Amino acid sequence: MTKTTDPVDAARLALLLGELRLPAIKAGWKYVADRADKEGWPAARFLATLAEHEVAERAKRRIERHLSEARLPPGKTLESFDFNAVPMISKAQVMALAAGDGWLDKGANLLVFGPPGAGKSHIAAALGLALVENGYRVLFTRTTDLVQKLQIARRELALEAALAKLDKYHLLILDDITYVTKDQAETSVLFELISTRYERRSILITANQAFGEWGKIFPDQAMTLAAIDRLVHHATIFEMNVESYRRKTALSNKRGRGRPPKHATAKSAA
Repeated sequence: MTKTTDPVDAARLALLLGELRLPAIKAGWKYVADRADKEGWPAARFLATLAEHEVAERAKRRIERHLSEARLPPGKTLESFDFNAVPMISKAQVMALAAGDGWLDKGANLLVFGPPGAGKSHIAAALGLALVENGYRVLFTRTTDLVQKLQIARRELALEAALAKLDKYHLLILDDITYVTKDQAETSVLFELISTRYERRSILITANQAFGEWGKIFPDQAMTLAAIDRLVHHATIFEMNVESYRRKTALSNKRGRGRPPKHATAKSAA
């Protein structure tokens, strides 16, 4: 390998790498070549280093694309989730779910129940983020938003295509499912979505109310039972029956902005 690169050859190489769609190698080959010349690398090591760089950059760009399409709420990570506030949730189990393999490949589901403010959306979004970083495709959406889009697709005779498009996501996160009510026409497409993904693609659902209240979502008992049956057949269920995390935080902040400690102490003493 020569110590200098002919400008004509360098320009031709840039064109060839562009044609081959190897942008990372195109951008970094000169640096690697100079290092290989300096250290006397064999040709195989030089080529392997370039290939590894391209593969790593492609993986990085792929994750960036998948993060963008996932529409995850910002700032929700497993590191920032307070597991101590929700002792009934096993951190080890959540971390295992974040790896993805063993449940997403089987089309299993995750159902998260709890009162408003308990952290359901946080744990759902944090799991979604971890799964994207592990190579899976995820979509986070409010249930009402998605079913309205599916209802529009039905009116346009494109529901089957819309449901098929959602198949590209290994995990579909339906946040706040119990805000859908059975007097909305959209509930029937919600059932079709659940049925279409059954044992094929995974769903993560957050809900303020337990199954006993799901009669408010679907138009009749038979559809309610059928939907629940499909969701729980292969599912992990988290029940986060704790005081609202948001409420506790607000109260703590309020106390922190309260009267000076000497006034509080005097009142307590009284």
